[in-house]
Amino acid sequence: MTEKDERASQDGAGHRARLRQRLAEGGDGLLDHELIEYLLALAIPRRDTKPLARLLLREFGGIGGLMAADWQAIARVPGMGDTSVAAIKIVQATALRMLRNDVAERPVLGSWQALLDYLRADMAYLHVERVRVLHLNSRNILIRDENMGDGSIDQAAIYTREVIKRAMELGSAALILVHNHPSGDPSPSKQDIEITRQIVEAGKRLGIGVHDHIIIGAQGHSSLRAQGLL
Repeated sequence: MTEKDERASQDGAGHRARLRQRLAEGGDGLLDHELIEYLLALAIPRRDTKPLARLLLREFGGIGGLMAADWQAIARVPGMGDTSVAAIKIVQATALRMLRNDVAERPVLGSWQALLDYLRADMAYLHVERVRVLHLNSRNILIRDENMGDGSIDQAAIYTREVIKRAMELGSAALILVHNHPSGDPSPSKQDIEITRQIVEAGKRLGIGVHDHIIIGAQGHSSLRAQGLL
């Protein structure tokens, strides 16, 4: 190793030590690229990971988009191998597990903000539209969280008959419909409103309630019930 290489190595070690110290002090002052940089440094210990961290955030539009990106998309970024991709995905999986645990085994209507936090973390940065149905029992406890399918960048199909049939199979007392808008704007479309009303009417005939239809986007969320559209 040349003197220049040794000095660069020492500088890199010192930089990581400073990041580690800031993390030990709470990490609040760490920038997004510094968080990703240090995470990657754990997976690639002998490399300067700052340029790679900046590249990832630029490629996926920020830390939320990076965490939501699928394995293959992240792996296509030059410099990313299986170990470094796994480091990112384990952070995402852990965060979602923590948020989901805040929702599970408690009445959903009494932990509404926890539900919104979970859904936003999971769906706000998806690049395709995804429909899911939350099935609740008579105490409004979550019994099943089901992905009903992914669609294109701006549309995913949701069928009244399929939703109600599945609710009957599970013995659901109530439902919460959820989908995302990859555009980032969570405002409901006319189609969103119409399909929701169809499911509400079909559920009524079988004693299955629909508490809400939540639309998730990077810019926030919309509740059809809060907007008086149910």
